[in-house]
Amino acid sequence: MVTVLLADAHPVARRRVRSTLERAGGFVIVGEATTAAETFAETAWHRPDVLVVDPHQFGHLDVADMIGHVSRIAPGTRVLVVTSVDDDASVRSALHAGARGYLVAADADADQVLRGVQVVANGEVIVGRSVAGRLPALFGPLGGHVPYPFPQLTAREQQVLERIAAGKSNLAIARDLALAPKTISNRVSAVLGKLGVTDRAQAIVLARDAGLGRG
Repeated sequence: MVTVLLADAHPVARRRVRSTLERAGGFVIVGEATTAAETFAETAWHRPDVLVVDPHQFGHLDVADMIGHVSRIAPGTRVLVVTSVDDDASVRSALHAGARGYLVAADADADQVLRGVQVVANGEVIVGRSVAGRLPALFGPLGGHVPYPFPQLTAREQQVLERIAAGKSNLAIARDLALAPKTISNRVSAVLGKLGVTDRAQAIVLARDAGLGRG
């Protein structure tokens, strides 16, 4: 039996994965978590084989920080990310931090989520269809890492810049990342400051010249 912990702020998302695994059999859901703090506590207590998590729901914490902390407190737990967030910076951050899988909810049906848990439990790696086609661009030839063009930005700020480059408004970015508009406004200001530009238009030009906003 594979032990699984579900971590997502949305109960509908947790029920979806729970019902899929319970119907398939061979899995034991050892707990559910709705915050980062609960996720860490439940992971440390149960040490599940697989943690199915949407780290983007826990807005104050970078994806890489969260996955890295899980790896430290429960080295045997393998992380499968199931999320609606599909930008290059998020995928790169999660996989580099140690996630064994990254599935995008929009194209991950019940069968793929089930397969994802099975694959990750077996120690292998899985990515969703929309991510698989971008792997060469994300990690370079033969898996070599392509440095992010603006290393001064945090993982969250990279997510914001990706969306700025794609022409999204602060409100749209807030919806994408499940954060408050005020939080996004603050992050946009931080991004502009770190890039050394005075307005959004300059940031878009700079980011697109570096190849962002095309994913």
